[in-house]
Amino acid sequence: MLRSMYSGISGMKGFQNKLDVIGNNIANVNTFGFKKGRVTFKDMVSQQISGASAPGTARGGTNPKQVGLGGQLSAIDTIHTQGSLQTTARPLDLSISGDGFFFVQDGTGATTNEYLTRAGNFYLDKTGQIVNSDGYYLLGDTVDSSGALTGTAGRLTIPSTAKSFSIGADGKVTYVEEGSSTPKLAGQILLAKVANPDGLEKLGNNLYQVTNNSGDIETADNKLIGNVPGTKGAGTIVSGTLEMSNVDLSEEFTEMIVAQRGFQANTRIITTSDEILQELVNLKR
Repeated sequence: MLRSMYSGISGMKGFQNKLDVIGNNIANVNTFGFKKGRVTFKDMVSQQISGASAPGTARGGTNPKQVGLGGQLSAIDTIHTQGSLQTTARPLDLSISGDGFFFVQDGTGATTNEYLTRAGNFYLDKTGQIVNSDGYYLLGDTVDSSGALTGTAGRLTIPSTAKSFSIGADGKVTYVEEGSSTPKLAGQILLAKVANPDGLEKLGNNLYQVTNNSGDIETADNKLIGNVPGTKGAGTIVSGTLEMSNVDLSEEFTEMIVAQRGFQANTRIITTSDEILQELVNLKR
């Protein structure tokens, strides 16, 4: 069989993967904190027809002759560029201006699991704990009975006696109780940073988890998991806003056209190869 047929098949598979990624990007164009994907390709092994020869006294050198055997998927990258911020004026809508991720947690006792997210639409449950839309607890530096930061990461809680609360750019959560005008500290939101954000694994539900290639989560002063917003390269928190998806529809539709035409061109390779084989078969009648 002709090598071009199998090259065309490999190209069709590659562009199908590209269309799958583009479709996922467009589906999440309005997903808070979503980071778009990008597909890159690489060529397959090339068959050696003849090797290179060095120049001699009577004849110059010659280049190698190789026939490529198609293309294959190289990587599916996650592009962690900043999304635009949408103003909501809701105090528990948070976005990160810069690098870093929010910490969220589920489970109890020794069976807790920590995840990372850029989606900052948080809520209060009936106990006053800050959670996301799936009930995962937001983590930060907790306070003791005197209202001072403990240096221990835990779930952030706003007392039921609070009549109002606010969240600063440094992540500090303050509230004012009924009958008082003095603000009190409820904790401080911490941001996670890893050496290689592209190495994080997407889990769905706007969540990420660390992998062997992302690096561990950096700690602050070897005590707290995560960093105070605005320190050690972590971004700042913007309350009353949400980070939108970084998907650019014009770019995605352009890439869709490129992928569609690439797929179409590879089908033409298979059709042309089939016509050639048909001619060869028809030599014997």
